[in-house]
Amino acid sequence: MSNRVNVIGVGMTKFSKPGASDEYYEMARDAGVIALKDAGIQYSDVQQAYTGYVYGDSTCGQRAAYELGLTGIPILNVNSNCSTGSSALYLARQAIEGGMAECVLVLGFEKMEKGALGSYFNDRESPMGKHLEVMVEQQDFNQAPVAAQMFGGAGREYMWQHGTKRETFAKIAQKARKHASHNPYALFNETLSVEQIMASPDVFDPLTRFQCCPPTCGAGAAVLCSDAFAKKHGIKNPVYIAAQSMTTDFESTFNEGSMIKMVGYDMTRAAAKDVYEQAGIGPDDIQVVELHDCFTANELITYEGLGLCDEGQAEQFIWDGDNTYGGKYVTNPSGGLLSKGHPLGATGLAQCTELVWQLRGSADKRQVEGARIALQHNLGLGGACVVTLYRKD
Repeated sequence: MSNRVNVIGVGMTKFSKPGASDEYYEMARDAGVIALKDAGIQYSDVQQAYTGYVYGDSTCGQRAAYELGLTGIPILNVNSNCSTGSSALYLARQAIEGGMAECVLVLGFEKMEKGALGSYFNDRESPMGKHLEVMVEQQDFNQAPVAAQMFGGAGREYMWQHGTKRETFAKIAQKARKHASHNPYALFNETLSVEQIMASPDVFDPLTRFQCCPPTCGAGAAVLCSDAFAKKHGIKNPVYIAAQSMTTDFESTFNEGSMIKMVGYDMTRAAAKDVYEQAGIGPDDIQVVELHDCFTANELITYEGLGLCDEGQAEQFIWDGDNTYGGKYVTNPSGGLLSKGHPLGATGLAQCTELVWQLRGSADKRQVEGARIALQHNLGLGGACVVTLYRKD
């Protein structure tokens, strides 16, 4: 019988622009200290640590965790592009569930440079080579940042299929800014109108600058444990992981000539389906969602991938306000990647932190009334998608 996996401590730093952050190990230390204090335990109680980052040399995870203590425990380094934090969380959950450890720390951090994402290894095949082939075949190659071309291309494809208005994408960014105005950890706290968002510089149609997540620095952390560990430390009724699934690319990613599928739609749909089956519930049972809104186009198609609305109905879902307070779900109450920022290794742990706060009822002005079940979606091209369902009974 597998062990239940509880999330007893979470923490994150305030995200910042590149050039304005502390060193990566200092940010990781700060997030780790907060999470350990939140859990009410010492680092010496931790039996394993999983650390996630994308831009850094080997064993940065050790250097970061060493700020919390030198206890000789296993420390594993994880890199899955934008889903790095959740990939580390996935491994930590397996360790607890499988009885390999009673208490595990997950750390995610990133110190990023200004500008669009890029590769440091130009003397070998890119892991995104197959994705780029699809993109070039479908829409050629533009001077815009590659990620914007990929997700913007998916947005174009959706518009061609369903006649979606450009304003619909901008409304997602407007919602993100409104939510982030109540989040002291977010990079951007000022609200924007749809008109301001659409008037910002074009990046790759239908995306404008304010519809693209910014490069960001920051860190997040979570402490996971078994029921036995929680009981021993007097922790009652914690938030727990009710289901989790990780998927990678399918043949459809590359063989169907679809930009939507190339950017991970089928990974999302399959992971969500698996999670619902594991938990024995459906999307209608969820109150709050943190999903991977690296671009507004991805948030729109992810509504359908997660089953929050039927295929082809995302535009109506948005205009009806079913993605925000007072609607069917509250999506990205934190402000999401668009407004909170996207430090690649930290994003998955920041999503986890927000949802744990929501289920505890401690999210202040962002609190979703009656939140009991929360869904997390973290996507990385290359590819990996992690969907996690949290509950508090």
